[in-house]
Amino acid sequence: MSSIKEKQERLLEDLGIFQDWTERYEYVIGLGKKLDPLPEGARDAEHLIKGCQSQVWLDAEKKDGLVFYYADSDSLITKGMIALFIGVLNGQSADAILTADMDFVEKTGLKEHLAPTRANALNLMATQMKQCALAFAQ
Repeated sequence: MSSIKEKQERLLEDLGIFQDWTERYEYVIGLGKKLDPLPEGARDAEHLIKGCQSQVWLDAEKKDGLVFYYADSDSLITKGMIALFIGVLNGQSADAILTADMDFVEKTGLKEHLAPTRANALNLMATQMKQCALAFAQ
């Protein structure tokens, strides 16, 4: 199993293939389209990440000591952005998630092409995912 750091590095390598930020966004949107579906009933106020410009729902479960996330959004780019986080955090221990450096998104170069409200949503997503991990760590 790859560590969070290894997954982050692989993602950055994958994104590095694309010269143009538009191509990077197309890749990210594609990641969002491949997300596992949000569990039935999780598209509710309890699972909504508050403060995002788009609606983003996040759910998580712990299986065999590892955390797995499920998410959806009414925006393709936002769904793709949370897919970046899910791609690096899924299948990791709660402790590993809690200590993970989430600033890897800065290195993708995507954030600088987002509106400030969407860029702020990335911070909210990362925070919410860490809060889910914290609940499982206790």
